[in-house]
Amino acid sequence: MESRPTKAAALIIGAGESTGGAIARKFAKEGLITCVTRRSADKLQPLIDEIKAAGGQAYGFGSDARKEEEVVKLVDDIERDIAPIEVMVFNIGANVPCSILEETARKYFKIWEMACFSGFLVGREVAKRMVTRGRGTIIFTGATAGLRGSANFAAFAGAKHALRALAQSMARELGPKNIHVAHVVVDGAIDTAFIRDNFPERYDLKDQDGILNPDHIAENYWHLHTQPRDAWTHELDLRPWMERW
Repeated sequence: MESRPTKAAALIIGAGESTGGAIARKFAKEGLITCVTRRSADKLQPLIDEIKAAGGQAYGFGSDARKEEEVVKLVDDIERDIAPIEVMVFNIGANVPCSILEETARKYFKIWEMACFSGFLVGREVAKRMVTRGRGTIIFTGATAGLRGSANFAAFAGAKHALRALAQSMARELGPKNIHVAHVVVDGAIDTAFIRDNFPERYDLKDQDGILNPDHIAENYWHLHTQPRDAWTHELDLRPWMERW
């Protein structure tokens, strides 16, 4: 495995209280300068404080990943003022179920913007910088919807299918340039307040390891980032042992 630079940034797009935050904490713990984003910067402060209290470095950015000018500025600012982006994790969701009979064009398009188009924008911008350095890792958080479309998830499935195709195309183009592009299929409920409050029976499976632990997801993301290039994983499935698939 090649040596890593002494000063490098991990950019986490969509660093919420669950998976994104856990990934940010893990990469900060391993010594990367963690740059985290949400549309509202104020919501990032607890995560930033937690990382700093643990001895890591973290910066928060209020940024809408659907807006090209904001993405370009975000990447430019980090590269200029903080550190080269060594790894980017795209972790925006947009899982909003709806019957195809009631789905609106506006919401369908918004879900595509959030779950796919924004991944293209951020992936393109960080790839430009990584290629000039001849190294880097780009990880896209996918879902089972990227493999099959379930009833009432037409918009989400369409967006996640497109994100998976984007990851495959980027991997084939950028792999020979020493850029590791990976797509992670997260299949199952995650230990979040949303699951706890809205699906208590599902949340009760936590004691049986029946829902995904965000910290364990983050460990797998770090593993992807540190893999030697003679054994890169492109697509990784993460699901609890009892999940049906």
